[in-house]
Amino acid sequence: MEIKFIEAKIDEVIKELEKEVMQVLMDESLDKRDTNLRMKPLTSTKKILTNALDSIKMVDELSKKDIKDIGI
Repeated sequence: MEIKFIEAKIDEVIKELEKEVMQVLMDESLDKRDTNLRMKPLTSTKKILTNALDSIKMVDELSKKDIKDIGI
């Protein structure tokens, strides 16, 4: 599995999310409640992507360890 490729793609998505966050924060027409409502999905998405990447890395690491232990 090409972890670097996956990591790069997830980083691209996170950068786009951060741009959206900045747009929401800079929108002066939104009150605090609306800002928070728009931020929650963006924050949750970033957390999900970060956790997914951590899980992928962990699975890859365990897979490599298993292969090494088996001697393939």
